[in-house]
Amino acid sequence: MKNLLLFLLLPLFSHHRLSAQPGPVPAGRVVVTYLDSKLLRNNPGGENPRRRVSVYLPAGYDASPQQRYPVLYYLHGFTWNDSLIFNKDGMKDLLDQAIAEKQIRPIIVVVPNEQTRFGGSWYVNSATNGPWADFTAKELVSFIDQQFRTLARPGSRGLAGHSMGGGGTLRLALQYPGPWAAAYALSPALVGPHPSYLPGPGLPVALRAAGSAGLQGSHPAQSTVAVARAFSANPKALPFGADLPGSLGADSLARRDAALTRWVAATPTYLLPTHTASLRQLRALAFDWGAQDEVLHIPPTCRTFSQWLSSYGIRHTAEEYEGTHGSRIMGHEGRIFRHVLPFFDKHLDF
Repeated sequence: MKNLLLFLLLPLFSHHRLSAQPGPVPAGRVVVTYLDSKLLRNNPGGENPRRRVSVYLPAGYDASPQQRYPVLYYLHGFTWNDSLIFNKDGMKDLLDQAIAEKQIRPIIVVVPNEQTRFGGSWYVNSATNGPWADFTAKELVSFIDQQFRTLARPGSRGLAGHSMGGGGTLRLALQYPGPWAAAYALSPALVGPHPSYLPGPGLPVALRAAGSAGLQGSHPAQSTVAVARAFSANPKALPFGADLPGSLGADSLARRDAALTRWVAATPTYLLPTHTASLRQLRALAFDWGAQDEVLHIPPTCRTFSQWLSSYGIRHTAEEYEGTHGSRIMGHEGRIFRHVLPFFDKHLDF
């Protein structure tokens, strides 16, 4: 589990702000709004149904009240959130610069806050956390179309994300073929099974400590609980509302097998055979990852997923590049600026 859990720490040091560029560029603005979710209301896991949503509006949005724009939905990573995407990672400046340099035409970019009590929703429907996949693919899209001047049609919507958000991008593209025209996943996590998913011998100790003193400072416990609440939810299982791959007492092979079976079944690799029609409906699908990714399951599971896609004849682009989990994501020379935004400029209707 150690390798799987490393991504928990990566957002703290892996994102880089946009490098300074010469000359002023037209500035868009970021609007912070709130969606009082009916879908997430009364979830047994205690997650707040009032969700913050940060929305980038391009320069000229206010000056041209008749113009409508395509929308890119961007899903953040584990322990990260929408505010950090804009205020720490520099997404606003990156988008301003990309539009000025014609990497993409003016576009609205929506980042929902799906950080939860234990670090992240994983963008899945959970009996404990609530229906986060439905929230993202249905309720959020409807909300944005009502609140902003969007081109409210699938051909003008794109979906992208990094790490947890990258895995969420692939899973939502498989399970919800209607809302989007194209999808791009960066360093997607939990794409398929890998030995690093197995819990280490210290997990029961960490969970006992978490049970008595909370999860703060216990990264293995926090990550394990978050993934279990998403993929092996059980509201009746105390204290975390999930069937864990380890236990608060003696470890159990049967318990581990039961939880991991549900985790694996929810990965994009194992969803693919029964959801091929969804991906064939997309105009374009792409994902990429760093060859030196510290989250060791990501490179091999991405390669395998690409092979599976090819075996089903699904057109896609999969690229491994020289980089770590987040070293080449943001910034003027990063993957978003150089690859993701041009991808959506090509495949969305403007």
